[in-house]
Amino acid sequence: MLALLLARQGISVTLLEAHTDFDRAFRGDTLHPSVLHILDEIGLSERVLQLHHSRIRQLGFQTPAGKTLTMVDFDALSHDRYGFIAIVPQAAFLDFIVAEAKKYAHFQLVMGAQVDELLEVDGQVAGVRYRGLEGRCEVRAVLTVGADGRFSRLRKLAGFKPIRTSPPMDVLWLRLSRRAGDPAMAFGRFAPQRIVAVINRDDYWQIGCVIPKGHYQQVRAAGIEHFRDSLAGIIPELADRLDGLQNWQQVSVLSVESDRLPRWYRPGLLLIGDAAHVMSPVGGVGINYAIQDAVVASNVLGGKLKYGVAQLQDLARVQRQRQFPTRFIQLFQAILQKNVLSVALNRQQREAPLFMRIMAHIPMANRIAAHVIGYGIKRVHVKAL
Repeated sequence: MLALLLARQGISVTLLEAHTDFDRAFRGDTLHPSVLHILDEIGLSERVLQLHHSRIRQLGFQTPAGKTLTMVDFDALSHDRYGFIAIVPQAAFLDFIVAEAKKYAHFQLVMGAQVDELLEVDGQVAGVRYRGLEGRCEVRAVLTVGADGRFSRLRKLAGFKPIRTSPPMDVLWLRLSRRAGDPAMAFGRFAPQRIVAVINRDDYWQIGCVIPKGHYQQVRAAGIEHFRDSLAGIIPELADRLDGLQNWQQVSVLSVESDRLPRWYRPGLLLIGDAAHVMSPVGGVGINYAIQDAVVASNVLGGKLKYGVAQLQDLARVQRQRQFPTRFIQLFQAILQKNVLSVALNRQQREAPLFMRIMAHIPMANRIAAHVIGYGIKRVHVKAL
């Protein structure tokens, strides 16, 4: 996204992608109202929404009696034509963004580029060396941006040490087939030491099974049959297709982490997205905050990058503009994890925690949650060309 925004300004940019294609499993597929508006500002929102996708207008949990407790109601954002979460397969979204960037002569994409060294000149990062399909190569740049995620190679090469927190949960992800007559709405349910999220991906169900931190080996040791049976007890309406869950290779494990860097930059280098601040999956905000980082970086740095200048004070300005919104949403996630998720995971009941049952009956709380998750606390706009 940053490469596209810079190329639109006439800035020469080379995008290095470690993989040889985008056709792989992603879980961060949620485009929130904040990002849909950003895409609208550059004339791409309606075309993105022509990609195969599903929409979430409410987030909530179901009680044992079948009643839905709505925690986040995007319908309350009635003034907004993008008052929903669009679940767009990230591989398709990335292909789309890259295709748009390729329309600009200043953009270059190198696939299969494994960065293994920072180039430095007089204490300033001046590019990278990487292993590519054509052997060892290097690219020199006025500014190197690390947007390489929660396991950032550039963060490690630069010697940055994050401040870590450890959310009290891990998530097991799997897919189940979706059939005619299935409900349309995404939902979640509580069970003893389990929270199960069921997300409508249009042609399949994406299942997220939240377990206490570090319990995966214990769950796995009990066997795939036991895991399958436990899911059948929590989501009985989907039990008739759980027979397709035959082995642990069909289950991916997300070790939930949350951290942030005290400093996102050094001379010639800037980190954004999960490379600078790893997000918990609560609220599905990670990709949206990464894109907002990219917009702010483009707005702040673009004017001088046209002239080959990337000043340290401007890199610091990017962090200043993005640090408070990021810290705020991480605090919001931490409160939910502590007061809802960790409480639920340590209970032997199927009922939602009291905190949730109270909040679900306060319409204003639903609207506030929708605004915080949908937009954050500060809207980001693309600077006009």
